[in-house]
Amino acid sequence: MTFRLYNTLTRRVEEFTPQNPDRVTLYVCGPTVYNYVHIGNARPYVVFGLLARLLRRHFPNVTYARNITDVDDKINNAAREAGVPIGTITQRYAAAYREDMGRIGADAPDVEPHATDHIPQIITMCEKLIASGHAYAAESHVLFDVSSYPEYGHLSGRSLEDMIAGARVEVAPYKKNPADFVLWKPSTPDLPGWDSPWGIGRPGWHIECSAMSATHLGETIDIHAGGVDLQFPHHENEVAQSTCAHGGKVFARYWMHNGMLTMDGKKMSKSVGNTVVLHELLGLYPAEVLRYVLLKAHYRQPLDWSEGALRQARATLDGWYGVLRDLADVPVEIDHDAVPAEFETALLDDLNTPEALAIMARVADAARKAIGTDQAAAAKRDLLGCARMIGLATGEPEAWFKQGASSGVDAAAIEQLILDRNAARAAREFAKADEIRKTLADMGVTIEDGAQGTRWRVASQ
Repeated sequence: MTFRLYNTLTRRVEEFTPQNPDRVTLYVCGPTVYNYVHIGNARPYVVFGLLARLLRRHFPNVTYARNITDVDDKINNAAREAGVPIGTITQRYAAAYREDMGRIGADAPDVEPHATDHIPQIITMCEKLIASGHAYAAESHVLFDVSSYPEYGHLSGRSLEDMIAGARVEVAPYKKNPADFVLWKPSTPDLPGWDSPWGIGRPGWHIECSAMSATHLGETIDIHAGGVDLQFPHHENEVAQSTCAHGGKVFARYWMHNGMLTMDGKKMSKSVGNTVVLHELLGLYPAEVLRYVLLKAHYRQPLDWSEGALRQARATLDGWYGVLRDLADVPVEIDHDAVPAEFETALLDDLNTPEALAIMARVADAARKAIGTDQAAAAKRDLLGCARMIGLATGEPEAWFKQGASSGVDAAAIEQLILDRNAARAAREFAKADEIRKTLADMGVTIEDGAQGTRWRVASQ
């Protein structure tokens, strides 16, 4: 099968060929840990975690790095507002981030570098850039000289003039050029700081990722991924400083960017104030519902977040889990590497999750209509293969239907009411049975009578 990816650098879909088939490298920009991540922040970790999963199926050794930015002015401000040490903020929200990513099924990285653990490497990179004439020190700052790198702007496809006009460029008297960006800056005693040749200071945001990726993946990596909002200036600056620090070597051979989440057609962002916090959503909806919504659109396209999308996701998952529950007694030999070829081909075509989900829906329909044990077993095997690959419908069907939108569902009370209803029906007390059914419906519980007895589920929200 051919592995195809859209490369932002060349602006076309290309066959993916790693520089070393025995070690594929993937770097995804991680969070700045000063608060809970919003649902839009989660999209790259779900999408590119799936990419890592797919890469591992086709290459013997994949190293997936996803960093933690734990030194940043936003962190400093959050600590100041809360009146706590900076480490308290970073540890709290890094732990919450890992927990939330685990719950939503985002594949864990092989390496999770923290910026504060790479200060020596950052300082060394600054020194290399100064020595090669690509950076300069001024007033305890170190700045990258954009004019020294003619290819600046190639990744984002912008001219230098457009980039300056479209960005909030800090004007400072120590800059040679308004577009020059900070690699190192001084720290006052109340801020995090490390000793350096330019005094006590801390790194700029962009150079952190360059130093961490070089340390753990090498000077040239296969794939660098993140949200399209990072394409400029963050990724553009990474390209410039990494290429120049490493003697002109290509920094990343493939660049992948996911589209932004919108709400009512407007970009979801903290600055706009229309974000939805993932941590809170996980208390309201099953994690697989959130994951489904994040995967239903192609990763390069915008994705509108809405209650309707959540309801549709829950209904779809209810259907798939219903098929698996109906086939619970059909024995299958589980092969954890087996995935239907059509389904995998869709994912290998630039992570075409909409097509993959459509194929999974067809597989579920085939399983629902299967005639005979052999046909049912084959269809169930295919459905389970799709489920494992994409990380949806992987739990126990009975547990899925008995989870509520909140923790207020009393399973024992529901089971007793069902027993009472069945007893009333057996005694031909149909009015009483209907009354119990209405009581269950008022509790948000749907019951289904079938050959396997009465089963129940919490109604979709």
